[in-house]
Amino acid sequence: MVKNQVYKSTIKSRPLLFLETKKVSSLLYQGFKEFEVKEKAIVENIFQVNTETRKKEIASSILARLKILDDYLIREVAVGDIESSKAIVLYAIMKTDRLFFEFMNEVFKEKFVFREAFLTDADFNIFFEYKQQQSEKVASWNDYTFYKLKQVYIRILFEAGYLKNQKGNREIERPLLNIDVVEYIRALGDGIYMDILVGE
Repeated sequence: MVKNQVYKSTIKSRPLLFLETKKVSSLLYQGFKEFEVKEKAIVENIFQVNTETRKKEIASSILARLKILDDYLIREVAVGDIESSKAIVLYAIMKTDRLFFEFMNEVFKEKFVFREAFLTDADFNIFFEYKQQQSEKVASWNDYTFYKLKQVYIRILFEAGYLKNQKGNREIERPLLNIDVVEYIRALGDGIYMDILVGE
């Protein structure tokens, strides 16, 4: 359960990575093993990045996210419709990053449910200040860390189709998700995540 995870800020260098995640999901769906995916990342440079460190980092990050998905959801990321595939990746990020989940559950969900139009700088500032009061770990982070976290949260939501733009007034979007995927994840007992992603 995400609430048992420690707070971490590593997400600041790991955005949605949707195309890369789709590529890895496709390989896993074809039957490739984790070590083979990592090998392809290094030898074939399937993510098209410059350094070996970055190749390994992206592969490890994506595989950690996909580890919480079953075969059906991995297949949906690989071959499903774009909106639902992105929502599954967002679900995987929420399942593996406590602070991001809490932001989505405590801030974004409320705006989504009440059909508020924009995600503002104040929303981030209030959330991070509250978490600093709650957690010594979060309180120990510097201002630049929060700046980068805000940047990557915005980028993730934009790339996942939940924000129309990244700058100024960030208008909230409502992607149309495959009902089969939504109900499948609910049936797994993860309705709390789907409530966030469909705004219920």
